[in-house]
Amino acid sequence: MIKKGIWILTMALACGWNINVQSQTIEPLAMPVVEEDSIMKHITELSSETYEGRLAGTRGYNEAVAYVERVLRSYGVSVSEQLFEVECNEVENCKFNVYLPGTKDRRTFILGNDFCCAGMTGRGYVDAQMVFVGYGIDDEVLNDYKYVDVKGKIVIVLTGLPEGSWLPARVGERYATLRDKARTAERHGALGMLAINMSPSCLPYEPQSRIYCGALPHLATFPILHLTLDSGRELFLDESTAFDDALQTINKEHKIASFALRKRAEIDVNAIYRQRAVTGNVIGILKGYDRRYNDELIVVGASLDHAGIQGETALFPGADINASGVAAVLETARLLSQERFRPRRSIAFVLFSGSEQQWLGSRIFLRNFKDLRDVEAFVNVQNIGYGDSIVVLGDACYPTLWEIAQKRDEANHSLIWKGGEKMAPRGDARGFDQIGIPSLVFTTLNGLHHNHVSSDIWENIDRKILTNTTQVTVETVRELCDGFYMGRSMKSKALRFEE
Repeated sequence: MIKKGIWILTMALACGWNINVQSQTIEPLAMPVVEEDSIMKHITELSSETYEGRLAGTRGYNEAVAYVERVLRSYGVSVSEQLFEVECNEVENCKFNVYLPGTKDRRTFILGNDFCCAGMTGRGYVDAQMVFVGYGIDDEVLNDYKYVDVKGKIVIVLTGLPEGSWLPARVGERYATLRDKARTAERHGALGMLAINMSPSCLPYEPQSRIYCGALPHLATFPILHLTLDSGRELFLDESTAFDDALQTINKEHKIASFALRKRAEIDVNAIYRQRAVTGNVIGILKGYDRRYNDELIVVGASLDHAGIQGETALFPGADINASGVAAVLETARLLSQERFRPRRSIAFVLFSGSEQQWLGSRIFLRNFKDLRDVEAFVNVQNIGYGDSIVVLGDACYPTLWEIAQKRDEANHSLIWKGGEKMAPRGDARGFDQIGIPSLVFTTLNGLHHNHVSSDIWENIDRKILTNTTQVTVETVRELCDGFYMGRSMKSKALRFEE
């Protein structure tokens, strides 16, 4: 309908029709103003201990769902839930001690300070000697198990893959996750695994929690601990090979560096695992006021779940990741539900669960949302509470959409980063992009200083970048609903989402 209107106006001007051009003048859209305190209220609430890190499938996540539903309803938004099943592993407590050889002296490592459990750790007790097996790979091009016996032992592995990576792609695919490495270790007779975190996205002394550990099946009685880099280095003290030397041998010389340590470790994990815990997406619909366009939808979404809590000492609050994105969605709902700014197109506010497990919630949404053909665009908000500037992903695929955001930014802020290569949408937006739904992801540059760690608290939120990014998001959504955005093609509306 919007296309038809523009065509008529264009033809009229071209053919010299008698039209009062002044009467066709389009006034700039009035824009609502984001309130910092309003956004921060949601971040402070959702990152508090009340919600226990919002792990999908737990009481804490369900409480977060109840909170965002109350907020949306208070703005006059119609709310429903989209339920599905997800893997859920609740770590009740964990002990980890290392004993010096030939003595009763031990070093007690603290959960939440020196290490955390892998998201899908098995439960159980193990007391055994430790063996370092590099990146935990068993392949003809690199066999970390070739010269060591790990039967009845605890293996130490490095997360990820060797620098480079100089391994063939097929090897990288087989050993990319902790479950891949753990299955290999178990096949060689190991009883547990200590994974040293090699990720550059956190500081060497901060435990980093990752829920997704790889594909099923679950290793129910195989404990997997995720050590900080500093804790991992400590294991190598007074051993035959120093940590940095072992790393050099693997990464630079492309050789095996496996060896048996003299020390032994004691691991005791108590975890409650459910393969099919119930969780759900929250969907809020704000109906557009114009009957000609309110069957068209703009989806505004953010992930609601996070990494949870382990024991009593390892809480992952998720203030930036991603209470900040959720708060931006709620602020968008608050502002655009006001009568003065009520949209012509309808808006679906979607808060996804299962994002910590390969963005499961957004895939469930795309697979089951009955009005998917009516979706004209998707705006995703992710991790906007910390960083140097605004990054809007999607310009590589949807330049028209990106330009709308850029113009809104230039009108007031000029904070969108324009350097580097153009990028495709990612995260929850990947599935939308797959079926041709124009998508943007609002995030920040250099904003992962508190990535899945305990320091991701509301006090560390950068209020300026948070408020400015939310403002550009709100203005972009308003333009998509009330401006001259044409929507997506009929060809893309014929596509169906497939895994």
